[in-house]
Amino acid sequence: MPVVRLALSQFRPTKGEYAQNVTRIGAVITQAARLDPRPDLVVFPETATSGYFVEGGVKELAVTAGTLARDLAAAYQGPAIDVVVGFYERFQNHIYNSALYVTLDTKKQPAVRHVHRKVFLPTYGVFDEERFVDRGQDGVRSFETGWGGTAAILICEDAWHSLAATVAALEGAQLLIVPSASPARGTGEDDDCKGEPLPASVVRWERIVRGIAEEHGVFVALANLVGFEGGKGFPGASAVIDPTGRIIARGPLFEEALLTADIDLDALTTARSDSPLLADLQSALPVLTKSLSGDKQNEKVRFDPATNGIPAHGAPRTAHIDVVAHRVPDGDPLAIDPELTRRWLVSFLKDEVVRRRDFQKGIVGLSGGVDSALTAFLAAEALGKENVIGVRLPYRTSSPESLEHAQLVIDKLGIPALTIDISDAVDGYLKQVGDADPHRLGNVMARERMIVLFDLSAKHKALPLGTSNKSERLLGYFTWHGDDAPPVNPLGDLFKTQVWALARHVGVPEEIVGKPATADLIKGQTDEGDLGVSYLKADRILFHLIRGEEPEGFIKEEVEIVRKRLDSTHWKRRLPTVAVLSQTAIGEFYLRPVDY
Repeated sequence: MPVVRLALSQFRPTKGEYAQNVTRIGAVITQAARLDPRPDLVVFPETATSGYFVEGGVKELAVTAGTLARDLAAAYQGPAIDVVVGFYERFQNHIYNSALYVTLDTKKQPAVRHVHRKVFLPTYGVFDEERFVDRGQDGVRSFETGWGGTAAILICEDAWHSLAATVAALEGAQLLIVPSASPARGTGEDDDCKGEPLPASVVRWERIVRGIAEEHGVFVALANLVGFEGGKGFPGASAVIDPTGRIIARGPLFEEALLTADIDLDALTTARSDSPLLADLQSALPVLTKSLSGDKQNEKVRFDPATNGIPAHGAPRTAHIDVVAHRVPDGDPLAIDPELTRRWLVSFLKDEVVRRRDFQKGIVGLSGGVDSALTAFLAAEALGKENVIGVRLPYRTSSPESLEHAQLVIDKLGIPALTIDISDAVDGYLKQVGDADPHRLGNVMARERMIVLFDLSAKHKALPLGTSNKSERLLGYFTWHGDDAPPVNPLGDLFKTQVWALARHVGVPEEIVGKPATADLIKGQTDEGDLGVSYLKADRILFHLIRGEEPEGFIKEEVEIVRKRLDSTHWKRRLPTVAVLSQTAIGEFYLRPVDY
């Protein structure tokens, strides 16, 4: 069968719900089997049966390969078809991040053809995989498929290590299947697809799989999760790559989809003939691996450790090492693609508010500033304007302009709105305790506003949406358990200058975007006046500091202002510190998915 039809499922699992996910996977396979022509193989992403970031939940979500095969067979109704599904596997008293390759046929028992156990477990950045699962010990192996060809599986990080793909190709694989659960990161990288803009991590993924395909003369099928888990968004953008490195099919961003593509196995012969890199590798492999065997007898030049690496025979050698410092690309390091960012955050709100937390409505405190206005614009697109409640929360000293600008957002979006004056509540409390300095007054106002929003949330069954941006969070320029209290925040990883750019893109009125930023807690107060440095400078200083770099080209005093605020406000960005007394301490030993 030289021509094989692939179907890649961009799947959004319900986090932590094995049975529900397997039922939905079975429905997708049944849907695929009804296509004309019918796919020979359906590929699901990594951890499709559970979601990826389940942390300590892997112990109860892990199943044996045989159990999963039987459960898939029970959920599928249709003729013979090959399926790949990523899952957490329980095997010989170990737990692995695995992918099952099984042939399903309602007339026969499911036939397990292969199980690949992930070898490279990322434990950096947002990843902590090696803490929860074991490293696969079987390496990478090719296997015979139900459609007559030879395949191999690499799970996500496995594909980032070139040796794994090389081993698969040398094992005879014609198709490399890459189930992935790779969160999207970065919006500032251009892509060469001449189509829609892509997250930087997706662009890098495509470079990797295209390189694998072209170097080894194999087809590659990359299937990625979609949806959000704890704010980390899986972008989809699954792809099929031909053996020349060309993308022949790509899935949409941030949406569930069933992507189909035909691959002609005869094309492997042509590609490997035109570029015989795999044949060259097979010939040269004994030479390349000689140094790994420990056999030093055939070395022509011997090295004496006592001479510090200088050859014992012949002229001294000088080792030259190029040190390449990390450098920010030319141009604005904080530049974003506003349209991609808009789609990203709208998808985030849909997932977090509706799908994961089961709310149909959101509620936003509208201050008249750009952050709350942008949040309202994004929420209205994600949830529908009828499902976003805008709340004005003035105090008796609030600027009339703030109320007017909040109303401007309400009118432009056409969202339902409320106005709740917090003056009596704030003044009533302060009258009892007395001695209210401006700082305390501002904190009481911010927290009173959250009391109102959360009470209205309960009344209207609308989830409170946060509006704090990354600059405010890093600088500690917010009230602890006040501005930061809402459980979902679309702007928290955008610097203030990026908020301005996105707000202009989505149509926030210019009189809101262009005015000086202010918390409007004290008459005449502005953010930049309080901070002592402009956001244009503070954002760029922060950009370097949080990467461990020393900012250059800035006034020293301004750098120190930003550094001091960053270093002294870590406590505001953390949950309360709890003394650890037991082996079930919450967040230390008792680990559950962050949005359970």
